[in-house]
Amino acid sequence: MPKNLLIATFSDPDRLIRAVRNIRRKHIRIYDVYTPYPVHDLDEAMGIRRSRLPWVTLMMGVSALVLTLLSEFYTAVFDWPLNVGGKPDNSTLAFIPISFELTVLVGALATVAALFLRAELYPGKRSGGTVKDATNDTFVLIIRRRDASFDASKARLLLEHCGAESIEEKVAEL
Repeated sequence: MPKNLLIATFSDPDRLIRAVRNIRRKHIRIYDVYTPYPVHDLDEAMGIRRSRLPWVTLMMGVSALVLTLLSEFYTAVFDWPLNVGGKPDNSTLAFIPISFELTVLVGALATVAALFLRAELYPGKRSGGTVKDATNDTFVLIIRRRDASFDASKARLLLEHCGAESIEEKVAEL
């Protein structure tokens, strides 16, 4: 489904942040911002919330820990009990290394999978709005037209007022 994009480029981060704040003040939703290096206060200016990715890691790690301990207990006590040197069947200390390793492994793999799903990074995906020097020396602000009430001329004037060097309109498959 084609989407109309308004792509503005800036030469310095101060103008970019000022444009982001003004655009958000006018209740225009920002699609994305590209910068050549991390810009302080940009997340706050864009209104980006903290990531929920650590919660995915925690939940999947705890799930892996519980399932590993349950399977080890079931195997050692019910399925295949062995008398090794008179130790009890439920020798929890012997379960710790593999439980730890599987907790870390499942937590890490779940984090990577959640990141790829959330960021929509998958093979064959076409990039939306691209600018030639977007990550070399140019700061790029992309606004996506979501509905018919969006006035591109007002957004263009606002971006020009904030110091945009160039503004172009593109139609992209997103």
